[in-house]
Amino acid sequence: MLLPLLIALLPLAGSGLSGSAASGSTANGPAANASTANGPAANAPEAHAPGAPSDLRILGVVLSTEGGVPVSGVQVEVRRGGDEDGRSPRTTTDDRGSFSLSGFPDAMGSPVFLHLTRLGFAPTSVEVRFVEGVTVARVEVRMEPAALRLSAVSVLIERTRMVGDPMQATGIPGSAFVLGPEDLAASRTAFDNVHDLLRKVPGVNIQDEEGYGLRPNIGLRGAGAERSGNVTLMEDGVLIAPAPYAAPAAYYFPSMGRMEGVEVRKGASQVRYGPRTLGGAVNLLAASIPEERQWRLEMGAGGDATRRGQLRVGDSGEHLGWLVQGLELRTDGFKELESGENTGFLTRDFLGRVRLTSSRDAGRHQQLELKVGLNDHTSNETYLGLTEADVRATPYLRYAGSQEDVIDTEHRQLKLRHFLETSPSTDLVVTAYRHTFARNWYKLQTVNGRGLGAVLADPATYAGELGVLRGADSPDNALRLRANNRVYTSRGIQVVGGGRFLAGGAQHNVEVGLRLHADDEDRLQWEDGYRMNAGRMIRTSTGVPGSQDNRLGEAGALALFAQNEIRAGRWAFVPGVRWESIEFTRTDWAREDGDRRGEATVRRNDVTALIPGMGLTWEWNPRTHLFGGIHRGFGPPGPGADEATRVESSLNWEAGIRVRQAAVGANVTAFYSDYTNILGRATLATGDSGTGDLFNGGEVRVLGLESAVDAELGRLLGVPFRIPARLSWTWSRGTFASDFESGFGPWGTVQSGDRLPYLAEHMVSGNLGVDDGIRQVTLSWNGASAMRTEAGAGPLDPERATDRYVVLSLNGEWEIRGQGTLIGGIQNLTDRTWVVSRRPAGARPGLPRTFFVGFRVDR
Repeated sequence: MLLPLLIALLPLAGSGLSGSAASGSTANGPAANASTANGPAANAPEAHAPGAPSDLRILGVVLSTEGGVPVSGVQVEVRRGGDEDGRSPRTTTDDRGSFSLSGFPDAMGSPVFLHLTRLGFAPTSVEVRFVEGVTVARVEVRMEPAALRLSAVSVLIERTRMVGDPMQATGIPGSAFVLGPEDLAASRTAFDNVHDLLRKVPGVNIQDEEGYGLRPNIGLRGAGAERSGNVTLMEDGVLIAPAPYAAPAAYYFPSMGRMEGVEVRKGASQVRYGPRTLGGAVNLLAASIPEERQWRLEMGAGGDATRRGQLRVGDSGEHLGWLVQGLELRTDGFKELESGENTGFLTRDFLGRVRLTSSRDAGRHQQLELKVGLNDHTSNETYLGLTEADVRATPYLRYAGSQEDVIDTEHRQLKLRHFLETSPSTDLVVTAYRHTFARNWYKLQTVNGRGLGAVLADPATYAGELGVLRGADSPDNALRLRANNRVYTSRGIQVVGGGRFLAGGAQHNVEVGLRLHADDEDRLQWEDGYRMNAGRMIRTSTGVPGSQDNRLGEAGALALFAQNEIRAGRWAFVPGVRWESIEFTRTDWAREDGDRRGEATVRRNDVTALIPGMGLTWEWNPRTHLFGGIHRGFGPPGPGADEATRVESSLNWEAGIRVRQAAVGANVTAFYSDYTNILGRATLATGDSGTGDLFNGGEVRVLGLESAVDAELGRLLGVPFRIPARLSWTWSRGTFASDFESGFGPWGTVQSGDRLPYLAEHMVSGNLGVDDGIRQVTLSWNGASAMRTEAGAGPLDPERATDRYVVLSLNGEWEIRGQGTLIGGIQNLTDRTWVVSRRPAGARPGLPRTFFVGFRVDR
């Protein structure tokens, strides 16, 4: 049913297949094996009715001559007359090797030359000739791998990215996924919710909160998702959480609108990224400096007074490259206060990059790049949810008691990176970075001295308190709002060196690295009192800074790693080890000592860990790889942890298979994580006290199966347009293996065999699209089974669980020749309502049906 619907939405009248694409010749060698109706490939599909010459399009696929596997990342250019002058449109092949080109000058009856280039492959040229009655040409090109030493550019990509060249992902001894520009476009919405994007990757467990993904909750393979605190988060290979050692909860997350890709690694191959190796690592790829002058302007608007604007401009010369990008996104929000006040947010994000490059003929290639980022964000967001009755009756209601809740944040990042090719087979990358993040989340803490979670969980007992939350009059100071005022600083320097050599009949790719890092979290918090009067909150007392929390948590770390990728024949063996030495310090001042002039209490705790890992890959054939691995999972505690607090530790296993045919790819991985100790952190985000205290959870077992398949159905069906499809499914089960009593709210009294909270047993994601080179439509879906919000066993209690769901979204683009591209989309197409979370306090709904339309110009 879905495929006919999408095809009906995309008018394709007037398109047809050419049988031209005559056997092209490479720039330096033999024919490129392009399909042809008049040559060897005489079985090309029949041409359809003609259209206007301006609608001429080329659809193609690029395969390697070795095994016929798709070649992603190939730059495809249209050239007139076969020379390098007068260049026309260009594009890049996706992870299925597919590409689509349109918008070049009238070529009816004249040859069009495609020039294909990619690192690691010989440059290839192919001729495409349109004949009368043909407007769409389908070509297949074979590219020959180049037996040359690695270029400096490809080495730099390998050192600064987790997966590096996406073509190499099939040989990685562990689970590795790259979501590129096409994947981002298929999930494109007004809000660029990273949750929706990462659901494409199996093994990623997500906990929604406010519907926009502003402060994501990302977990990998059962590791806790609360504020992504158990995941190593990076941007361009640099730790990006506000204080990844001292306070890992990521209350800041980069704007996905300025990203061009996301990498996710799990298993033994991610131990080099640390400090947290429990589930995996996520690396966001910010927009890179273009190789020639480019600019993009995008403007759009949508429901709830959503407005979006983005500008990106960049250029490169022989020695100087640069990029400037600005993004503004705002909305009035989908939740409703009776007063009609704004419940949305405003984000402004700026990114600047400057790169200096040595001469092409220099003996040793060098690059020096400076990156500067600024992000300001304000959202009228609350931790106050709804009772079970209210979320079913009026899911998008906001209680009057949340009307003053607001979070203001400022993030600044500065990164300087130097790359040096020290010899033809060795290299060195040195990166210095500094991040600052200031935030104040001013939000309701208690009503009549009662915690919000307790009131909403038992509204009959606390009917008076619930009445005040809904707007009933109250005495002075009945409502207490806490200014959760914190400043984070993160700085460090990391050095990665690499070398490639032959020894013992095998090829070795050695990497060693060092990171010196320091970060801190400075809390200076207070509470103000309010009373409710006719549904309006009036301040009745003002707190003193520091009176609710007055402390500094600090961490200093030295991390070392070494890894050797050993390839011999069909085998690849990758042993690696990481060593972390961390010193934590927590300094507490008296709560009346806001100026911090008095004596302080200082607590110190140190952690040292050796984290080994080992992965193995066997190439069954060029299209099929088997892999497996084992590694130690490690998660450090934080500043001020008492002697009873143990590090988070696990032993993790995985085994899987990757298959990549010309138009189809599949990946299946089984994993098992055996925790000797799991930690719970008492944050406000978990519905707990907010002290940050740690709780031992003892032994836990997490077992799972990850699967993903993608295909280019248009190529399989032989139709004159692309039909990209993707489907992923994850099954996970996490259970406690011991009995204990915990002061951590989501656990409480635990018995062996109880299930972990906030881990869905089934998660599914997929998309199906139609793309004729001018218009594209994509239907996406995400779904998950219901999951517990508290540890337990047996049938789910609906009031202590989220709802199971499947949510559909639709987006599309329509290129207007010479003008730009219309873009638009609808999230939650069927307007489904469901409970996504019951913490921090009460039930919270998912995003309702929301539309977005806009216009984009690329030059």
